[in-house]
Amino acid sequence: MKKFKILVVDDESRMRKLLNDFLSANNYEILEAENGQKALDIFEENKDISLILLDVMMPVLDGWATLRELRKTSKVPVIMLTARGEERDELFGFELGVDEYISKPFSPKILVARVEALLARCYPENKEITEFDGIVIDEAAHVVTIDGQNADLSMKEFELLQYLISNKGVALSREKILNNVWNYDYYGDSRTIDSHIKKLRKKMGKKGEHIQTIRGLGYKFE
Repeated sequence: MKKFKILVVDDESRMRKLLNDFLSANNYEILEAENGQKALDIFEENKDISLILLDVMMPVLDGWATLRELRKTSKVPVIMLTARGEERDELFGFELGVDEYISKPFSPKILVARVEALLARCYPENKEITEFDGIVIDEAAHVVTIDGQNADLSMKEFELLQYLISNKGVALSREKILNNVWNYDYYGDSRTIDSHIKKLRKKMGKKGEHIQTIRGLGYKFE
């Protein structure tokens, strides 16, 4: 299994040590930088860095400026760490190309979980191909074929089908589907699931019958 290399960028030595300890304990290789300029220098010499944990408020070169420079040449996943939790700051970060955003103080265990989830999404070489009754889901390529034909699913339809098949035989509530496919910070109407299920069934043709409606609850893939 690949050992991921993570660059921790923070001007506080205690924070770097905390992150280093927790991430190293989870079998990650850790590099450290005390400011943005140092981080850019290290990244230039270590192109195999898999992910960067980047603080915002730092001397020499802050997190925003560092991210701008990184995004000129690289799409390396970046989790921004900041004591500022205002919505406009988070939106600004996403506009610059942040992949995840965590406000201090945070639980180290939650941060490790976020790191694991982001790495799994960004480096899909270890992901599998799932097959069921002529339905083939290629996670790495994000492609679904049905009886050999490309189903041409949107990203959300792909994630929805993937979640349903991974829970084959389990009755899933709309709330649970929202939390897992649209994630915890989605505030939309649960009826958006019904709309996506309808489109998904149509694109799946006869195979769409595997998605069963559970009245008063949600759906089940059978």
